[in-house]
Amino acid sequence: MPSFDTVSEVDLHEVTNAVDQANREVGNRYDFKGSCAKVEQSENQLSLRADNEFQLEQVKDILHRKLAKRGINLASLDEGKLETSINQARQILIVQQGIQQDIARKIVKLVKDSKLKVQISIQGDKVRVNGKNRDDLQSAISVLKEAPIDLPLQYINFRD
Repeated sequence: MPSFDTVSEVDLHEVTNAVDQANREVGNRYDFKGSCAKVEQSENQLSLRADNEFQLEQVKDILHRKLAKRGINLASLDEGKLETSINQARQILIVQQGIQQDIARKIVKLVKDSKLKVQISIQGDKVRVNGKNRDDLQSAISVLKEAPIDLPLQYINFRD
């Protein structure tokens, strides 16, 4: 029985490379000389720091450009609250890995409402779709691509 998995994964190695490139560019730019502007990464969390809010937005823009060049969808970043103090601004960005339960239920509902002849199930942080033939599965993929889901989805393990 043909099947595929719907996942939302980000290559953390590419994120690390983009963070390194962004820090290198921030270190070389004239307008950041003598400032504490930088991006730090720990697991799925990116911490942005700068002297003020304007510089923080500039660092975030540089990081977004580097992530986009490396093929990472910016919709997978969950931006935290901007915190400012007298001499520093901070913001935390979370790299979302996996499909959360409420979004997975929304995906199941979308596919079931499309009346396709497929079975769909939530398996941890991924959603598996089974069908009798390949055309039904491809129709399910097109339904999901057109759906208003705020998370970048990938379709892996396509098996006949």
